[in-house]
Amino acid sequence: MRDAREVLKSPVISEKSVGLVEENKYSFWVNPAANKIEIKAAVEKMFKVSVVDIHTINVRGKMKRVGKYSGKTANRKKAIATLKAGDRIENFAGL
Repeated sequence: MRDAREVLKSPVISEKSVGLVEENKYSFWVNPAANKIEIKAAVEKMFKVSVVDIHTINVRGKMKRVGKYSGKTANRKKAIATLKAGDRIENFAGL
């Protein structure tokens, strides 16, 4: 099993993800090779909370263009962790 720091890369900070915090759901960019079991264990270990559910989303990279050069951003994986009622991750936006 992977180390928790290898599984969780960073929190997702966007309007939608900050709005989900009110519903006790926290979003993270994770290692694309990580599965739901590893993600759940990593969140519980790093933040000392109880995870009820994990949803994962594979995000395809976008085509970018700068002048005559074009390229593609990397594919990423996002996980949304639903915590047990009463649990919170303090200072989520500052991670």
